[in-house]
Amino acid sequence: MRETPRPQGTAGDAGPGLPQRRPGRAIAHTAGASGSGTPHRSDGRSSHTPRDTRQTDPTGHLGTIPPVPRWPVLLVSVAGALLALLLVITWQVLADGPLLNPDERLGLELAGRGPAPLAELFADLGNTQVALPVLACAVVVAWFRRARRTAVYAALTMAAVPALVVPLKLWTDRQGPLTDATGYYPSGHTTTAMVAYGAAALLLAPYPKRSWVTPVAAVVLTAATSVGLVLRGYHWPLDVVAGWCVGGVLLLALRAGTRSGRPPE
Repeated sequence: MRETPRPQGTAGDAGPGLPQRRPGRAIAHTAGASGSGTPHRSDGRSSHTPRDTRQTDPTGHLGTIPPVPRWPVLLVSVAGALLALLLVITWQVLADGPLLNPDERLGLELAGRGPAPLAELFADLGNTQVALPVLACAVVVAWFRRARRTAVYAALTMAAVPALVVPLKLWTDRQGPLTDATGYYPSGHTTTAMVAYGAAALLLAPYPKRSWVTPVAAVVLTAATSVGLVLRGYHWPLDVVAGWCVGGVLLLALRAGTRSGRPPE
């Protein structure tokens, strides 16, 4: 006996027990729709999964979300702020601006304060005879640890210190606190200490168990050098601040240069 086919429900059926079709739910299955027969979604709908928004790297592999920038905005912003501060201080020195009077009063007030032997020891930390051997040891360690590119960049950064500081000294020709000699702006000892100890910290940071040890040591040594120079009357406070600006820009350039060739992590 042949069975009669069971009638199929349509959208217009209102009988009990039959599911009601919701408008717009089967657009992808109607005749003529793109991707007809695909039970998941129509081709016209954009995917909301992260995979479709991921960009590929030059080798065709999926990258990060979003792509990691090669020049972090923070580094560029800090470098710009340091350069702006250096320009303002230099302008004040050249124009004998209003900032020099409080700077000189503070410098004369602090000169001679504190234990002289300790202040002299701190000031000597900025000598090339002390700072350069520290950086040289770090360069050797990094070289044999196969961080040779970073080691070369650190040496070039240190070589840039006199190339930047000496012309500024000759241009500004500022007199020292306790002497008639000129050429004290910016502080070369401060810049030397900051770049030497900062670059050494960058080279040695991957090796200690606590990576924060080397940056903290660099900050302490640079700060001690700055304090010693002011307490001994070798530099005005603004000379030291300008040295921080020059050294900071150089260290930021070193940091950005060592990161620029790395693939995104």
